[in-house]
Amino acid sequence: MNSVLSAKHLNKYFYDPDTFQVLRDVTFDVQKGEFLAIVGKSGCGKSTLLYLLSTMDTEYEGQIEMAGTKLTGRSQDFLAHFRNEHLGFVFQFHFLLPEFSALQNVMLPGLKLGKYSEKEVEERAMEKLRLIGMAEYARKPASKLSGGQQQRVAIARALINDPTIIMGDEPTGNLDRANSENVFAIFRELAAGGQTIITVTHDPDFAAGTDRIIEMSDGQIISGH
Repeated sequence: MNSVLSAKHLNKYFYDPDTFQVLRDVTFDVQKGEFLAIVGKSGCGKSTLLYLLSTMDTEYEGQIEMAGTKLTGRSQDFLAHFRNEHLGFVFQFHFLLPEFSALQNVMLPGLKLGKYSEKEVEERAMEKLRLIGMAEYARKPASKLSGGQQQRVAIARALINDPTIIMGDEPTGNLDRANSENVFAIFRELAAGGQTIITVTHDPDFAAGTDRIIEMSDGQIISGH
């Protein structure tokens, strides 16, 4: 099996106002092309876990390795570059720049990575917009798109650098049923094409359609190692 993410014995504490252990000995691997859902009640630690895996939070015990690279103990600069190259993010709220066009929004992480010329980044961005069925809206300002369309543009943006993993934090949390199904279908298709996806979700229908569900309770994985 081709593991793209390995989390070993993750422990995480919050110290304010009292010491509270939010993750307890969390260990699991994710394989390339796997579509994984992390579920559990609010406060079970699933969003905290995603935050650690995203390399944004480096205060933890244990070890995280991604794409064959040990990420624990690395500098912020190293992690920022690694994130931009290897991770794509889709949040509950799309965080698009409203005055920028759909295309410009998708291009941003590509320009930041600096691996391709601006023209190449634009071509790649158009390709991603085509992939999610939004090519005809490429020149439209993000503020003029519907919520479902904005979330699809956010997925294209997450894809621009061909990330090792796409991480979604409640990616359908702000969408109605039809748009949720649309976003799910895009994720399903991406996974079929070999894209690894990890999503935290409250939506049981969304979770049920993924390849694997990790259920958490009180900071521990209770099923789905």
